[in-house]
Amino acid sequence: MTPARFQQTVLTWFDRHGRKDLPWQQDINPYRVWVSEIMLQQTQVSAVIPYFERFMASFPTLADLAAAPQDHVLAHWSGLGYYARARNLHKCAQAVMDEHDGEFPRDVEALSALPGIGRSTAGAIASISMGLKAPILDGNVKRVLARLHAVDGWPGQTPVARKLWQLAETYTPARRCNHYTQAMMDLGATVCTRTRPRCDDCPLARACSARAQGNPQDYPGKKPRREKPVRSTTMLLLERDGEIYLQQRPPTGIWGGLWSPPQLDEDDGGEASAREWLAVRDLDAQEIQPLPPLRHTFTHFHLDISPVWVQLADRPPQVAERGSGWYKLRRINRPRAAQELGLPAPIVKLAKQLLALQAPLLTDSPAP
Repeated sequence: MTPARFQQTVLTWFDRHGRKDLPWQQDINPYRVWVSEIMLQQTQVSAVIPYFERFMASFPTLADLAAAPQDHVLAHWSGLGYYARARNLHKCAQAVMDEHDGEFPRDVEALSALPGIGRSTAGAIASISMGLKAPILDGNVKRVLARLHAVDGWPGQTPVARKLWQLAETYTPARRCNHYTQAMMDLGATVCTRTRPRCDDCPLARACSARAQGNPQDYPGKKPRREKPVRSTTMLLLERDGEIYLQQRPPTGIWGGLWSPPQLDEDDGGEASAREWLAVRDLDAQEIQPLPPLRHTFTHFHLDISPVWVQLADRPPQVAERGSGWYKLRRINRPRAAQELGLPAPIVKLAKQLLALQAPLLTDSPAP
């Protein structure tokens, strides 16, 4: 299939079947496209839509995002995962305001130099919002091209990635590049899916090498499997009168900038370590009770959390030096609380667990 024929086939399919009513496809501009592309990295469209709409309601312009406190940005990202994306989003907004007079550069190389923007994301911004000829190679496009040409190997390997980029550049048209980019993403997301691809509905079926071989599910090649390491931590759920103590995490690392209970070092844990931690801070516990463990899985490791419920005799105003505070369990367990406070998903689960244990004792007094 020649590039011209390929482009015509994909665009004809898009005109008939492509998605055109997603929130970021309305009022298209570089800012909205950029935010949507960052949110969509390793996250399904259905999960992104409510986050995108809330994000745009709070930060309708690039200037609004750049001027917002990072805590506010992270709170809007809470539950979406991969929090480095949110931190880079904030840094990038400030860089565009400071270095480019508030306008995204109309150049893929310059876009790629901004925090958190890679080559494919830069191509999506340039093509969809600026109409520039710029190839992309997100997960969906990799899948379509790898199957079409039966490209062996995992795309994370340099030779495989280079081959796929060559194909992406070959097929990207100069005209209607914005529609073509969206069409390729849609084709991979809705037809050439990771599992159970709908080959009979694919406009490229007759030219697809993987379909001809009868094994489209084998492309692209999978990342070599490695056993994920397991890390462990003990979280101290300091509670007094239905309130739990939370402190802001360092700006880097897992859950950077979000809020969580105090943690013991990986090598510590258990009731004895909890008592020692409390003694160092001159805190008096009425009762200490271990709760059922919780495993949370990240991309590169499992985190085994051992929660310890500590009922304090008194509620000290502050336990740690950095940002911290007391929050009512009922407030944390309200809908959207994770977004309002900036809480990782496992912390919300632990708060629900603690609330269930405390429910008979709690009152409906107003949250602070």
